[in-house]
Amino acid sequence: MSNPLSLLVPLLTLQIEGLPGQDPGPQYVKPVSSLSPKYFEFLEQNSHIIYPAIAVLTLVIIAAGILQAWRTQDLDGLQKNQFKKAIVNELRRNISGLPGDVLAKAVGLDRLKTNRLLEQMQQEGMVLSHTNSQRLTVWRVRGAAPDANVRRA
Repeated sequence: MSNPLSLLVPLLTLQIEGLPGQDPGPQYVKPVSSLSPKYFEFLEQNSHIIYPAIAVLTLVIIAAGILQAWRTQDLDGLQKNQFKKAIVNELRRNISGLPGDVLAKAVGLDRLKTNRLLEQMQQEGMVLSHTNSQRLTVWRVRGAAPDANVRRA
């Protein structure tokens, strides 16, 4: 009978590769499918141009989306004129003037859109504004407020 260890040692040496003194065998060669395609090389060579361009393009798209959303919330000309007429009528009812928040509720329009319309009407010379002691901007129709110098009969 032979010793079981004497049979095991040659098998172990066959399984272990890369031992000192042994021939390393053929060099490793990449499979054909793992070779990098040309566009990866193009990206690697021009990454200093491509990635900033992608970032700028992304920012432009985001800015265009924000501007588009802002424009769609704006009023068209007919609606603006109707709201301006309603604002003027409401200010004529209250000659001393009204704050923007009260006007927005009376007209039925968002507070920010109402303030934007009031500022536009002020540039056109239709309304005037002043800030009172409570730091509240009060709007009134131009020429509708009674003048303190004119006496009533």
